[in-house]
Amino acid sequence: MNDLVREHTALDASDLEWLHLLVSEWQLLSDLSFADLVLWVPTRDGSRYVSVAQMRPNTGPTSYQDDMVGHLVPRGRRPLLDAALDEGRIVREGDPEWREEVPVRVESIPVRRDGRVLGVIARNTNLLTVRTPSRLELTYLQSASDLAQMIAAGAFPFPAEQVDMDASPRAGDGLIRLDADGIVQYASPNALSAYHRLGLAADLVGHHLGKATAELAPARGPVDEALVKLASGWAPREFEVEGGDGVIQLRAIPLKPKGVHTGSLVLLRDVTELRRRERELMTKDATIREIHHRVKNNLQTVAALLRLQARRMDSDKAREALEEAVRRVGSIAIVHETLSQTLDERVEFDEIADRVLAMVAEISPGRVTARRAGRFGILTAEIATPLSMVLTELLQNALEHGFGPGESGSVDITATRGRELITITVQDDGRGLPPGFDAQQAGNLGLQIVRTLVVGELGGTFDMLPAPVRGTRVILELPLETG
Repeated sequence: MNDLVREHTALDASDLEWLHLLVSEWQLLSDLSFADLVLWVPTRDGSRYVSVAQMRPNTGPTSYQDDMVGHLVPRGRRPLLDAALDEGRIVREGDPEWREEVPVRVESIPVRRDGRVLGVIARNTNLLTVRTPSRLELTYLQSASDLAQMIAAGAFPFPAEQVDMDASPRAGDGLIRLDADGIVQYASPNALSAYHRLGLAADLVGHHLGKATAELAPARGPVDEALVKLASGWAPREFEVEGGDGVIQLRAIPLKPKGVHTGSLVLLRDVTELRRRERELMTKDATIREIHHRVKNNLQTVAALLRLQARRMDSDKAREALEEAVRRVGSIAIVHETLSQTLDERVEFDEIADRVLAMVAEISPGRVTARRAGRFGILTAEIATPLSMVLTELLQNALEHGFGPGESGSVDITATRGRELITITVQDDGRGLPPGFDAQQAGNLGLQIVRTLVVGELGGTFDMLPAPVRGTRVILELPLETG
């Protein structure tokens, strides 16, 4: 719609915003009218109309099998559009049009904003299945007529209310028609079912909806008075009420077809199961986060005990082995700490990689610089936990075996993420690999852990080879989906 309006019409940004607001509402008008809607806007020179939006009803057969958006028609070909635009009033045709052997009633509704007519809604009703309307259908049609008059007067849609079409109740979910005093004149079967879920034992018709709602979903103090007002339809609002065994979502639409408040339309739907599932998910998420938090605490306790034990060791090799174990446990704890702060089992791994770098760099403070380039991005917990251990082992290996006592240098981690794979390079400028070294057969514990996690758990590949100039380069390729 933006492109069509800017290319063909003289409407400004505020006019376009009004049309967007109208289009966000007009599924309701289409459903209440049992009719197709096409929005026509005059072109810049006024010689033609361009159709910028279209809506089909959920409540009846369509009148247009083809997409009408983008069509241009010259002025004069559709007299109803001309009359509605020029005179600023709703224009109805006496005899129906025939389209592919289908009779169609055509009406034109001017779209007014701040006293100006921006365009015209063509309302097209398929008359092929016309029969004596039920009370529900009569209520729909009367409500559609009131909304059409409000559109023609510039009183609908409501500028301060932006409607989410996917989340708001629709006409078929449940509809209640109120008079000017908030008394229920009609309630659809779905609306009655929703109120029965709240605990209503009688019919709604003849009762004050605001007071009945407040009694079924009692609040305290001024909130109770506000609920009575909201459910009486005096302001365009969406709200929820909970009572008995149910939760219902309501949307009030004041009706002022001739500038005077004549009643209200209340759309509602039963969201009991939806809210129950949301609460279950929130409880589940909170439980999972708490589990990750406790696992992190337990791992940190284990690391602290190992650290204490290392300080008591007389053997340098035993002390170094325990310190390596501390770092391995710590790398897993970092992942669980991050998971304890998220809403799902996914983490931003760049932060974890930086913390692993800082933790392992403590082996040779001030001598070897560890840096990261590129982005790991968001990874699942199934990938993040083993990958944090892999990085810990590779960094430890580079710092311990790549540089001798007193030597300095750097270790760089580079991550390159594609659509299906992430490639990770760990490169140092140290002494390099010994002659005849085979990364797939090397037997030290750290490389055994790396091979097991990369190949066995992550389904990736692992290679270790001399760097182009000096030092060692490790290349990992990991699929972004495990299993």
